[in-house]
Amino acid sequence: MILTRTPFRISFFGGGTDYHTWYQEHGGAVLSTTINHYCNILLSYRAPFFDSRYRFTWSKIEDINNFNDIQHPAIRAIMKYMDVKRGMEMHHKGDLPARSGLASSSAFTVGLIHAVHALRGRMCTDHELACEAIHVERDLLKENVGVQDQIATAYGGFNKITIHPDCTFAVDRLTTTDRIRQLNDHLLLFFTGVSRSASTIAGDKMKNMGDKARQLHTMRDMVDEAVGILNGNGDITDFGRMLHETWMLKKQLASSVSTDFIDDIYQRAMKSGALGGKILGAGGGGFILFFAKPEDQPRLLEALSDLLLIPFSFENRGSHVALYEPNQFSETSLMRQDFAHLKNNRNMENLLELASSDDDRRYRARKVTKIPVVQ
Repeated sequence: MILTRTPFRISFFGGGTDYHTWYQEHGGAVLSTTINHYCNILLSYRAPFFDSRYRFTWSKIEDINNFNDIQHPAIRAIMKYMDVKRGMEMHHKGDLPARSGLASSSAFTVGLIHAVHALRGRMCTDHELACEAIHVERDLLKENVGVQDQIATAYGGFNKITIHPDCTFAVDRLTTTDRIRQLNDHLLLFFTGVSRSASTIAGDKMKNMGDKARQLHTMRDMVDEAVGILNGNGDITDFGRMLHETWMLKKQLASSVSTDFIDDIYQRAMKSGALGGKILGAGGGGFILFFAKPEDQPRLLEALSDLLLIPFSFENRGSHVALYEPNQFSETSLMRQDFAHLKNNRNMENLLELASSDDDRRYRARKVTKIPVVQ
């Protein structure tokens, strides 16, 4: 049994510059942090005496024998990509709702890839995890996604992520200091109650990239300015005012980024002590983040009492194996006759095939060490 824990992330500045339609020409950068809420993936080999070879439990329970029958797109793509042949059982539990702007989809992809590797006895690097997750989401699933979420959830921590036009990237970690802890104390996270399709909104943004060069260049420059604030000893409230500025720019990237409902939340917050804020992720709903001085936060909480407050703190670990107890079924145990009499001929053939299979020991993941170029 393998348990991986992959953190969700909050992105502050630079979102949008991590789409290939932008960074392959101009480069990009993002400032983000992971938080102490996680995507948890429990994975084990499936015992041979069950009727189905695979069981996947997420918001649904899928008992299947063929990958093509898997309903969950990411699970189906990962199982095929990693050429899984032995029976597996997976259970997913997310600490926060999916499709809400905290990179839950990428955390799931990173976490499941990590779990399959670990179950096969292979520990992979953060870099490999990020690149493989990008490959699955963008090349196999054809999602309209950037690359910051996969990198952030794989690496963990408070980072400046720089994406180069040649499709390489660098992760520069900001050391946890009193200044970073002070920032954490100034942030409040709320759930709007609205889930949305990030891929659809991101597609709208990507279509408009050519017409939004001024906004995107400014959003990229704000990453370095924000790092300067966190590394300096000036007024930390400048960070909050920059959040307001980047939200105003983000709203210009596509009409679907905000709604009347979100604008009303934002206006109430700004009238009640917030210095800035933004919808997280692609936009359209999900979680909204506000920056407010600690002494002003009670007034802000009262103004947004109709929303759910999510306490959080920054964390420094990326996707990691929290439990490593791999279970093994030997060739002898798979062939035992007391299993055989419980099976019909078709299932017994599956057992024999599984018993003779050495695919997991022979398996080597394709080395994905660079973000693929999109033509």
